[in-house]
Amino acid sequence: MDFRLNEDLQRFQSEVDDFIATGLPAGWDDPSLDFDAGLAVERQVMIRLAEKHWLALPWPEEYGGLGATPLQQMVFNESIAYNRVPGAVNMGVAWVGPVVMLYGTDDQKERYLSRIGDGSDLWCTLYSEPGSGSDLASMQTRAVRDGDEYVINGQKIWTSFGHYADWGWLAARTDPDVPKHKGLSTFAIDMKTPGIEIRPLTNMAGSHEFNEIFFEDVRIPATQLVGEENRGWYHVAVGLDFERSSIGAVSVARRDIDDLTAWTRNERRGAHRLVDKLGVRGLLADLTVSSEVGRLMAYNVAWMQNAGGVPTREANITKLYMAELQQRVQLGALNIAGLPGTLGPGDPAAALGGALQYSFLRSIANTIEGGTSEIQRNVIATRGLGLPRE
Repeated sequence: MDFRLNEDLQRFQSEVDDFIATGLPAGWDDPSLDFDAGLAVERQVMIRLAEKHWLALPWPEEYGGLGATPLQQMVFNESIAYNRVPGAVNMGVAWVGPVVMLYGTDDQKERYLSRIGDGSDLWCTLYSEPGSGSDLASMQTRAVRDGDEYVINGQKIWTSFGHYADWGWLAARTDPDVPKHKGLSTFAIDMKTPGIEIRPLTNMAGSHEFNEIFFEDVRIPATQLVGEENRGWYHVAVGLDFERSSIGAVSVARRDIDDLTAWTRNERRGAHRLVDKLGVRGLLADLTVSSEVGRLMAYNVAWMQNAGGVPTREANITKLYMAELQQRVQLGALNIAGLPGTLGPGDPAAALGGALQYSFLRSIANTIEGGTSEIQRNVIATRGLGLPRE
């Protein structure tokens, strides 16, 4: 493969970078914004991306996208993630849209796709349950048909941003008497529907990203069933030709390393710059090289997809590598910063304004979310290398 971007991709990269520099709402990167203000900015960013047909970049043009190739998506995701632009990661685009396009009715396509594509509606994903994480097909939340409605009872957990999502993408059990993979269905559900209770789950870093969602006799119209009943497992597994290279995680790690390196050049410990301290340069160099390895791995996945390949093994290897690299980066940052790195925002002695404390604590989840490292290794071994399960 050629790891260099061709002229068309370079032009697109420049267009994205110019947009980030001049096309975003004022104050979008202000770290002092509270939650409500940050959410308002995120919504504005979504709308501006939608105006350029970038919010749903890989979708066909008829649904508000540009039909972008995996390489175009990778270029876009790399710049957006490196610059920490909010609002570009959209669950509605990633997996709701693909299922609706493939299996939804004309009414559902008209109702859901346009409002995802133009940034009007934000979606959350209602998959995981207290007893169903890695073994997702064992979920027990029930959806029972009652005339022209479904009645939903159960609980979901680790629902990212469910507290401000407009719609939820729900997988629930519709037939408990068949093998677990065969009795699931998928639904679109208005998060303001009576009977839905949202409780916050504050993570160890002190931020409220996750929630647990309770459904008590929640009634939704049967028209909100998407696709054929009891075929939900296949809908959950569906993915169009979307870029899955982990370039976003790579770019976040690169940005963190660059910020840390810049800080060490200005931070002094006694008469010397921190960057000149024994061992600091070596650790920064090691992390920089490791992040560049991850970047090339991500480029390889996108290139394979662009060529029509199915890089299952390579995508899982990259995801595993990047999740563990992100933890190495944060631990390395704390080792370099010392005790000031453990202090939080607001403390005048905190390193990098207190950002290291949050980043380190948040990184603990990297090897759990999106498929644990253990699951990734199992997939690599069985599907990628053909090894036996036992």
